[in-house]
Amino acid sequence: QVQLVESGGGLVQPGGSLRLSCVASGNIFKIYTLGWYRQAPGKQRELVAQITSDENTNYADSVKGRFSISGDNALNTVYLQMNSLKPEDTAAYYCRADGVEITNHAAHFTSWGQGTQVTVSS
Repeated sequence: QVQLVESGGGLVQPGGSLRLSCVASGNIFKIYTLGWYRQAPGKQRELVAQITSDENTNYADSVKGRFSISGDNALNTVYLQMNSLKPEDTAAYYCRADGVEITNHAAHFTSWGQGTQVTVSS
């Protein structure tokens, strides 16, 4: 009912940049939080960055000063700008939307994207 589509991953050299995109669609009344998560092989999924509908942002310590999350107030399309990439940033990156559906404002949803692979390597 609510779907997220991610894009923008790829192979990049250390120090390079990528911009990930997350596009939300479906019976959405409002997305109040959009987060980017990542999961490396053999490791737990972790929060990288999140943005709220009032444009408050939060970042993991490991990416502060290098990554930037942005989007409009509706959060229909959210970007993760990734600069100064390091090998340890290599992971599958997922977006997650939290909000309420248009058919029932009390019906909260959490929707995950399919993931996009980011590989940082020489």
